[in-house]
Amino acid sequence: MPIGRPLPSVHGRALGEEVELFFSTFVNKVDRKGRVSVPATFRAAVADQSFPGIVVFPSFKYTALDASGIKRMEEMSERLDTLDEFSDEHENLTMLFAAAQPLPFDTEGRIVLPENLVEFAHLTESAAFVGLGKSFQIWEPNRFADHQATLRERARQQGTRLPPIGGRPDRRRE
Repeated sequence: MPIGRPLPSVHGRALGEEVELFFSTFVNKVDRKGRVSVPATFRAAVADQSFPGIVVFPSFKYTALDASGIKRMEEMSERLDTLDEFSDEHENLTMLFAAAQPLPFDTEGRIVLPENLVEFAHLTESAAFVGLGKSFQIWEPNRFADHQATLRERARQQGTRLPPIGGRPDRRRE
């Protein structure tokens, strides 16, 4: 069931090319086989890409899964190429590719979540698909609700504001 209204297809830019954006939050059932329906608006966002599905990997930061279309993964690979190939930073970030799994859509728009990803994100009966703009995350719904409340409170306390167009805001150091 969606939390909030899904938005129509919206475009953004990544490295000079148009990309679809992921909006809204949807909670869908996960069946015994690990199948879950990817929200229609998320499927539409990757419909024109060379891989008919999504790419999913364990989040570096949260007990959730990071996901995107193949174009976003290609963009991240290009950005990694700007780092020294033998640096710790490069090695750390390439691990996301080692853990990434391409998950094709079936005829009903579902993916099969591998057991290791289900266990990592503590998914059981349902999964929250959380739009983040150029990518999205998959969370256990109660964990996401807690995470969202924490982020809202942190943003309120820090006075978080959207940066101006074309520039970065002056960052306060505390």
